[in-house]
Order: sequence, then C-alpha cells, then structure tokens
Amino acid sequence: MRLAQILAVDRVRTGFEAADKTAALRALARVFATSDPTLVEDDVYTVLLAREQLASTGIGSGVAIPHGRLGTISMRAAMAISRAGVEFDALDGDRAHIFVAVLGPDQHTGDHLKALARISRVLRDDAVRARLIAAPDASTAFGILIAEDDLR
Repeated sequence: MRLAQILAVDRVRTGFEAADKTAALRALARVFATSDPTLVEDDVYTVLLAREQLASTGIGSGVAIPHGRLGTISMRAAMAISRAGVEFDALDGDRAHIFVAVLGPDQHTGDHLKALARISRVLRDDAVRARLIAAPDASTAFGILIAEDDLR
C-alpha cells in the first residue's frame, strides 16, 4: 500500500496548532470530517482518543501516528505539521511535530498495519522530518511525503 492511496492534499495541514494531545486529536478528527461529509467529527475523535488511551501513538523523534478503526470506511490518512510541537506522551519524551493519523475499517486489519508501518518507515529519516516541518504549505508537505514513500 502506497501513502498516495490513502492521503490526499486536502487532508494535510501545515501551521498546525494544538494546546495539548486531546486538542490535537480533536483537530485531526476535524480534518477527516471536513474532507468527508459522511464522517462525524465526534465519532472520529472518539475512535482516535480510545486508541490513544491504550498507549500513546507518539512514536518518538517528533512523530505521532494516531489511528483507529471506524465501521466500513475506506482506509485514509491525514497529516498535520506543527513547528512548535505538541506534548504527546511520546516514548522519547519529545514533542510531536508531525502527525499522520490513520483511519481504517473494522475489518482488513492487515491493511491498517501496513499503512502504519509504511508511515513509520518514511518518517524514520531525520532529513525527511526536517523537510516536512519546514514545508511552507500543505501541497509541499504532501509532495515530500509521497515522493519519499515512492523511494522506499
């Protein structure tokens, strides 16, 4: 699975600001709901928050990958970039600057795990993360992530 199959530029935000983890999850839920009128922001938020309560999806190095499963929706992702960062209870204690949230259907767990692994692989690179944080707009950030995914 390629990231271009689940991420669209209309679900990418730069200049992302959130006071804390719950505000970040709420804002990510809003991104999903804004791009798809069949999604309800509160439902998406509840799914992301429930997963976050199991264990932090802040994987470290300034990256968080909130995710969850919701009914029969198609697999999709949203990305947000915060230059200031958000406290996200990451494993390394660092603030999260890059958020790539993933929603998938209740079924097809394999695709969900493949998407998470792919995102993690692309964002493992320090230079990629730095370029994303410096991206001036959503289109540029989207292009960076998709181009880097194509290289792997």
